[in-house]
Amino acid sequence: MNGTLLETRSVSKNFGALQAARDITFTLEKGARHALIGPNGAGKTTFINLMTGVLLPTTGTVLLRGEDITTMEQAARVKRGIARTFQINRLFRGLTVLENVYISVAERVGAATNMVTPAGKRRDVIDEAMHLLETLKLADDAQRTIAGLPYGRQRLVELAIALGLKPEVLLLDEPAAGVPSAESHIILDAIDALPKDIGVLIIDHDMDLVFRFAKRITVLVRGAIFAEGTPREIGSNADVRAVYLGQATTHGA
Repeated sequence: MNGTLLETRSVSKNFGALQAARDITFTLEKGARHALIGPNGAGKTTFINLMTGVLLPTTGTVLLRGEDITTMEQAARVKRGIARTFQINRLFRGLTVLENVYISVAERVGAATNMVTPAGKRRDVIDEAMHLLETLKLADDAQRTIAGLPYGRQRLVELAIALGLKPEVLLLDEPAAGVPSAESHIILDAIDALPKDIGVLIIDHDMDLVFRFAKRITVLVRGAIFAEGTPREIGSNADVRAVYLGQATTHGA
């Protein structure tokens, strides 16, 4: 497989007459730092949903380490090593930071049924959850409820939850969305510190974040791959610049 973790082959998704994804062939390698960008409505979140099993493709194939997972349910894909974050966080706002991360780790190790308030009984699970919080500089917030946490730190908790699943593939859907600019460096530093063997795909409109993070960039326009290359190649691509200025032609779309 040459280090390929997640792959799509000619994947398309139709919603009635609307074709939200069109013939997308894409590869995410082990250890990749890959960004998916494109104008609003390009189909980026739809594509992530196809890879994670939220949506099933109309045509095409999704593979994980060479195994066909096209019809596999979302929960099964998580157990196989695919984790994601969302544009809008989906945290348990009435629970503490530690409890949220505990649930993730407990689910992975099969201890979720043993969890009781405030943070379960499994010392090994608590220790692992606390280690994740320490790694993301959240340990001081462990006993705070999500509802009382600044939004930028909530996004870090969501990242800790994803890492609690010990994924091989991590898909980050606009991880800095809604985070004040003064706090965006927290998200960037956390992404920089991710384990090097995880294949990471990030969707974001923040080009500073994208170009700091990515070793390779794919541009999606109207549901299809418009361009792909290194940050330097994408940054110097006149067609890509035209897309972001709203001047895209039909070429490559």
